[in-house]
Amino acid sequence: MTHEIVAPRRCRPGDKVAVLSPAWAAPAFFPQIHEQAMRRLRDALGVVPVEYPTTRVVSSPQERAADLMAAFADPEIRAVMATIGGDDQVTVLRHLDPDVVRADPKPFVGYSDNTNLLNWLWFHGVESVHGGSTQVHLGPGPEPDAEHLTSLRGALFGGDVALAPVARTRDMGLRWDDPTALTAAPPDVPAEPWTWSGPQRVVNGPTWGGNLEILRWTLEVGRFVLPTEAYAGCVLVLEPSEEMPPPEETYRGLRNLGERGVLEAVSALLWARPFASSREHPRTEAEASALRAEHREQVLKAVGEYNADLVVVLDVDFGHTSPQWVLPYGGRVTVDGVARTVTAHFA
Repeated sequence: MTHEIVAPRRCRPGDKVAVLSPAWAAPAFFPQIHEQAMRRLRDALGVVPVEYPTTRVVSSPQERAADLMAAFADPEIRAVMATIGGDDQVTVLRHLDPDVVRADPKPFVGYSDNTNLLNWLWFHGVESVHGGSTQVHLGPGPEPDAEHLTSLRGALFGGDVALAPVARTRDMGLRWDDPTALTAAPPDVPAEPWTWSGPQRVVNGPTWGGNLEILRWTLEVGRFVLPTEAYAGCVLVLEPSEEMPPPEETYRGLRNLGERGVLEAVSALLWARPFASSREHPRTEAEASALRAEHREQVLKAVGEYNADLVVVLDVDFGHTSPQWVLPYGGRVTVDGVARTVTAHFA
């Protein structure tokens, strides 16, 4: 079984992009961060942001769905960007019309709770973009991270993006209600290198996955899930949320995918660097490093049980940590286990 995915037409400089809040409306609470992100969309990326009624308003699933449909239906809008994630986007999906999206496919950019929409689009045959949050990655600090801007440009305008391990990483920025969050660089720490596992071979395939907790919800609800054969040959991209689920939950989530046959069907696995410290649960650098090592151990435990022949790269920077690379979702990624490189292809 082959699942056909259509690549959307990429943007051109000067195009309009919709900026929506299909999950949590963070701009309603932190408008200064949002407004700086909108300026940077214009200045750093050369696109024109267009807000909708629910972008800055806490709203119902029906209202958020109406904004999504209006953005996809408008021929002048050439991409749709989420301001941030949340925890209830699953309630939006029943109000969406796939025919509207398929009539004019355009890049949807988001991650975390937006895994709901990414998977919904994938299910209906439309490629999207894993990563990106205007509120997190464009609004705060003196300037956006270079890795994020480079890959976001690729996602919007097309082209290949060679991912590379970052030199330094951070789990969180400054508090958004602190005025210095607009201008000050948040503290970071040295980043551990990626870890490679499995055979030395080159894999090129379409991506599927997203936030591991949201995928578990998706499988529990049982909607917008295809037979296992549809995931054959995919590059599985998985990232844990900022709620820092314990390593045991990482194993259980992967075990569930293994029991469904997904781990056996896919051709490679990219595991994102886990969020390991928060204001509510601070950890020292050494403690955070130990926690990430436990996650790696649990990922490899599950892979060893279900598909020991899988090419695996661990702690790739496409999840909740920053800097963040963005990836195609349904588009192709090359995982080169010989040269030990990862390349995202935005057709």
